[in-house]
Amino acid sequence: MELESRLGEIEARYEDIAAQLSSPDVTSDKDRLRTLGQDLAELGAIVTPYRAYKEALRQAEEARTMASEEPDPDMASYLRDEAADADRRASELRATLERLLVPTDPNDDKGVIVEIRAGAGGQEAALWAAELFEMYRAYAERRKWKTTVLSASPSDLGGFREIVLEVRGKGGYSRLKHESGVHRVQRVPVTESSGRKHTSTATVAVLPEAEEVEIEIRPEDLHLDVFRSSGPGGQSVNTTDSAVRITHKPSGIVVTSQEERSQLQNREKAMRYLRARLLASAQDAAQAQEAASRKSQVGTGERAEKIRTYNFTEDRVTDHRVKLTLHQLENVMAGDIDGFIDALLSAERASQLAGDDEG
Repeated sequence: MELESRLGEIEARYEDIAAQLSSPDVTSDKDRLRTLGQDLAELGAIVTPYRAYKEALRQAEEARTMASEEPDPDMASYLRDEAADADRRASELRATLERLLVPTDPNDDKGVIVEIRAGAGGQEAALWAAELFEMYRAYAERRKWKTTVLSASPSDLGGFREIVLEVRGKGGYSRLKHESGVHRVQRVPVTESSGRKHTSTATVAVLPEAEEVEIEIRPEDLHLDVFRSSGPGGQSVNTTDSAVRITHKPSGIVVTSQEERSQLQNREKAMRYLRARLLASAQDAAQAQEAASRKSQVGTGERAEKIRTYNFTEDRVTDHRVKLTLHQLENVMAGDIDGFIDALLSAERASQLAGDDEG
């Protein structure tokens, strides 16, 4: 079903409810009156911009027709400008209507936890994981979001085997949720003496932050270990047992935090990480039971799926899901990734609208 058809049905339903509200049978039934009033308000949030959209289209067409029949060149030019202005209003209103018709993700306004792990490629993969970490941290700074490292496992020769970044800011999940997957890098490593190009990967997983009220964690379900923080090669970087490892026994999920000198601070960080992991696990299980929701996703989001390639030798970054290539690799690595994010969100909305139309 096309967008206009769906909007036409919504408008018809709105008019039907408005007519019912004036009926004596409804006005004497307080419960029904309240329910229909709520329905009218919800539909009105869509019908009002829809009517403005139709009016803008009418004005644009009328101005174009008058311009084609106008003998005065100056007046014809003025009418064409009027038509262009009306077209712009209609385009903006259509985009608004598309957003209104797409169901919102309840996680969209939340902050996120970003897990970055070195994949294939040995030491180069660990260095690549560190660069992705810096890219996301720079992106968060651009948006004035607060970042905190929850957990890190440095590699012996530099970079990270794994690093977990907490990003706190309104809308973090909506902007970063499509970053989950395999990020591939193609370049000549600094350790490569023959100048041969290597391909390495790192995986990214984006989890919505979870509030305590969303995830109930019973103390008896936790096993807590404390140990001394260690850096690359296993050397101790702290003289006290401040690092924390928490095992959630029912799920088997294990999280660690050793970034702070205080055991209490590390425990708080680890609990935030654990809540996010448990929420993501629960939501993944729910989505797996709803096959229809899969068609509204951009890609599968699985970690095994290659989503983006960063080719340093050609100054090129390609997102394989939306077939978008930018020759601005230095800017992208400095956190300028909105071009990809906006394209992915547009594709998501289009997919959801198409999915609804098919259903």
